[in-house]
Amino acid sequence: MANTSVFAARALLADGWADNVRLEVARGRITALQVKATPGASDVRVDTLLPAPGNLHSHTFQRAMAGMTEHRALGRESFWTWRDTMYRFLEHLSPEHIEAIAAQVFVEMLEAGFSAVGEFHYVHHQRGGAPYDDLAELSARIMAAAQATGIGLCHLPVLYTYGGAGKKPLAGGQLRFGNDVERFARLLETCRRMATDLPADTVVGMAPHSLRATSPDDLVQALDLAGKSPVHIHVAEQPREVEEISSWLKARPVEWLLANAPVGEAWCAIHATHMTPVETAGLARSGAVAGLCPITEANLGDGPFKGPQWIAAKGAFGIGSDSNVRISLGEELRTLEYSQRLRDLARNVLVPEQGSVGTYLYTQAARGGAQALGRASGEIAEGRLADLVAIDSQHVSLFGLKQEQLLDGLCFAAHDGVVTDVWSAGRHQVRQGRHVSREDVARRYRAAIADLAGRL
Repeated sequence: MANTSVFAARALLADGWADNVRLEVARGRITALQVKATPGASDVRVDTLLPAPGNLHSHTFQRAMAGMTEHRALGRESFWTWRDTMYRFLEHLSPEHIEAIAAQVFVEMLEAGFSAVGEFHYVHHQRGGAPYDDLAELSARIMAAAQATGIGLCHLPVLYTYGGAGKKPLAGGQLRFGNDVERFARLLETCRRMATDLPADTVVGMAPHSLRATSPDDLVQALDLAGKSPVHIHVAEQPREVEEISSWLKARPVEWLLANAPVGEAWCAIHATHMTPVETAGLARSGAVAGLCPITEANLGDGPFKGPQWIAAKGAFGIGSDSNVRISLGEELRTLEYSQRLRDLARNVLVPEQGSVGTYLYTQAARGGAQALGRASGEIAEGRLADLVAIDSQHVSLFGLKQEQLLDGLCFAAHDGVVTDVWSAGRHQVRQGRHVSREDVARRYRAAIADLAGRL
């Protein structure tokens, strides 16, 4: 990896804003940092430099469904009817489709300002559930897309054994997800081995899909495989899920996990929407990150997160684009705050006591995302990965704002066009607002979608 240096007119460092900041980057990390510096002749020069957050929760293949599920059928539409459509859609996905779609998603994430992604990957097998000759064929496709686009990857192979609470059998589209713990262990080991050929910042974690898709005994065995790597799990996303788990395990999902699993700082609880005050405080105290996906949660009608209670308990959080119906860093943070305002009939909700809402949301999401992805980033500091995003403070949507208002402008007024440059572990993948491989990736994506359209 080539060494580089970056000069910013201003940068948001761990202890606040600084002017005329010069960074030196080697082997993907920030090796030197100067303030009130002068630019070098070969420096990449930018306006405003920020730590680039990681996108902690993604199902890349669902990007290809965007716009296909917004027609109301007779009767009440819900997450569960959306899920049925998704199952039918994925029946047609080939390994080539999955790689092309993932690459397009990763380009869009980088152009939006994300430096890394947690790919919660549960499509493992062929249609009908037969494994590919290479058990990790589809994980290899995700890794190839990450390598081609330069995004930092936390690959999260998913354990998905049952079709619903109480060990219901897999059916229909779920058959492509299914592994028992023994086969999942082989898949995980293969993914870890493949990752050694990727950049050094690549992480392989693991993800029990949800309590409804596993069982207490299987979960214990699977967690033995985790080691110190990230563990992500969907939990308490829907009221029906809470009801079904409560009926089966005699405890609500978050309540059960806190009592029966080693939930801690390596864990990321995806959604965690429907929690009691006791569960909210307990999960926050555990050190786990709340993996919030506000655009998808709004799109699916999940409901708003209990933000004020989480912040009062000093809980960590990050953001993800989940279904990838819309990939936008600023819009995720905006939707998170607006969901709280709509529920509470109040303004400026998600900040402790007082201060800039945008600054709090952005900096906490950067730190929480780094924690959830097992990634040494989240702040601009010596020794950290060079996960950086540059924005243009002279853009019409930010022009005239004071320095301390820039992140409020980014979250609540700007669109993604304010992003000029993005580095992932020092890889300069977005320049002048465009990914370096945008056209080639888009061409392959269009070909994949055209082929899919002919099958649907």
